[in-house]
Amino acid sequence: MELRSNSDDSKSTFCLVDEDHTFANSIRYTLNQDPRVTYCGYSIPHPSFNRVNIRLKTTGDLAKEVFKDGCLKLKLMCCHVRSTFDDALSEFKETKTN
Repeated sequence: MELRSNSDDSKSTFCLVDEDHTFANSIRYTLNQDPRVTYCGYSIPHPSFNRVNIRLKTTGDLAKEVFKDGCLKLKLMCCHVRSTFDDALSEFKETKTN
């Protein structure tokens, strides 16, 4: 769910269900690396609820598009880490069997 400022599409709060600090901190870090982002932070309203609020303010670009781009970049980083790990694991197994 997205909560936008009344007339400014460059500011939004995204409410994500079934997420915690793991995703929230990762996407916050990723978005803060984007030059279009002036502010990105997150909060967890209550520890009993699996919900995260991510607040995003951009330099003028649509917050929804910047958030989407950040999610895609984070996904690519995770795929790279997974691929690197799988390659290293295969190489390790090969050296142990030889």
